Amino acid sequence: DLVIIVDQKKETTAIQECIKLGVPTVCMLDTNCNPEIVDIPIPANDDAIRSIKLVLSKISDSILEGKAI
Repeated sequence: DLVIIVDQKKETTAIQECIKLGVPTVCMLDTNCNPEIVDIPIPANDDAIRSIKLVLSKISDSILEGKAI
C-alpha cells in the first residue's frame, strides 16, 4: 500500500492517518511544506497543474514499468 499526496497543506488529515496506520506516503512538496512528515518527498510546485501532471505521469509510468517486470 502507498498513498500519493499532491497538496500537503490540504491533506494533513490523510497524512496523519497514514502515519498512524503505517502506510508509506509520497508527497509533492512546495517550499511551504514539511518534508519530515512524509516518507518520500518530491520537491515540486504543488500549485501548478503542469507540474502536478508531470509528476503524477512519471509516477504512473514507473508503476506500470514495475508491474511489467
